[in-house]
Amino acid sequence: MKKILVSTALLAGVLSYAGGFRVSLQGVKQLAMAHTSAHTEDASVAFFNPAGMSFIPSKLSIVAGGFGASNKITFQNLNTLQSSQTDNPLGTPIYAAIAYKPIENLSIGFSFSTPFGSTIKWANDWEGKEMVQKMELKSYYFQPMISVKMADWLSFGASYIYAKGKVDWDKAVTQFDGTININDEKASGHGYGFGFYFRPDSKVDVSIAYRSPVDMKAKNGTATIKASAQNTVNGLLGLNGAGQDAFTATLPLVSEYTVGLTYKVNPKWLISADFNYHGWERYSKLTLDFANAPIGNQADPTILVAPKKFRNTKTFRLGTQYEFSPSVYGRLGAYYDESPYSDDHFIPETPSFDTFVITGGLGFKVNKQFGVDVAGGYAMPKSRDVKNDYLGFYGQAKAQAFYFGLGLSYNPF
Repeated sequence: MKKILVSTALLAGVLSYAGGFRVSLQGVKQLAMAHTSAHTEDASVAFFNPAGMSFIPSKLSIVAGGFGASNKITFQNLNTLQSSQTDNPLGTPIYAAIAYKPIENLSIGFSFSTPFGSTIKWANDWEGKEMVQKMELKSYYFQPMISVKMADWLSFGASYIYAKGKVDWDKAVTQFDGTININDEKASGHGYGFGFYFRPDSKVDVSIAYRSPVDMKAKNGTATIKASAQNTVNGLLGLNGAGQDAFTATLPLVSEYTVGLTYKVNPKWLISADFNYHGWERYSKLTLDFANAPIGNQADPTILVAPKKFRNTKTFRLGTQYEFSPSVYGRLGAYYDESPYSDDHFIPETPSFDTFVITGGLGFKVNKQFGVDVAGGYAMPKSRDVKNDYLGFYGQAKAQAFYFGLGLSYNPF
């Protein structure tokens, strides 16, 4: 039982709020160019760097968009050759942002996004059913922000981050002939971001941004066990009549550093590049405090410490845009994203891979005020040799994924 709840804790902390990987779907225009950040055509820059709002050409800018994200994970036991594949529904992340200049050198804005949220669904009887059967995740990021233009070529911006998250996870508990559900719908956390945006020349944009770590406070978590001998299990683990126990936890999310550069080769053609650095080493363990269940250490049986050996990661991005006409833009990009853990720490609840992604899209200006953007991405994850001794999980994991998005922008004046 202890190992079951250890993996539960890891999942609640990782996938629910930060993911074993960073889902880059916060701007349709940005996705088409490999999710690069040094673009200030409209309010979509707000999520990436609040300082960029000072260089938006219109006084008011509003953007909104959504994505479809499809992914499949396949796991095969190389000894038995038994294979399992997820049956995940289509993920639908969304975003919206607004930026406004009340006076010439001051911009205020707000960004809403769902950067971490999806559902992973394995068969109820698959080989790893005691680790995960189904996981539904949702997260919501709310960021009010401000930007000050310090010179014609320089601005500084800052944002406050309020994060909300929820997780609903099912897995089998074969020793009790039942299942366990981990649920928390009220976790929240606070953080901040800041950045500088430079335009030293009409052909060059430079974006430097930082997003702080966020400690998500899970104060109302509930673990529910359904078993064939329910009363016995309730008494053994100190559960209530409904087979439930409460837990609290602090779930550490990691920092993100971004440096972006855009170079305008000529009036119609630009090239962009980004470098991201994620401080995943901060996520070394997760501590859960259960109300009654004696599943922790001997000194305090209700305190469970789950080890997690993540490592810092880097992402490299390169994108381009070409103006075919004043109303039609073509975009392409590619990026490489590292996994934060090695093969011996692979877990099916948060399957993560070193991944190469190609992207593309089109932008249409309906008129001077209104624009429509479409984008798509195809991911090519590198297969992994799973060697997780801690969970007793071995085999080969493969994945495939693609994304598509539709975005709208409105710049009335």
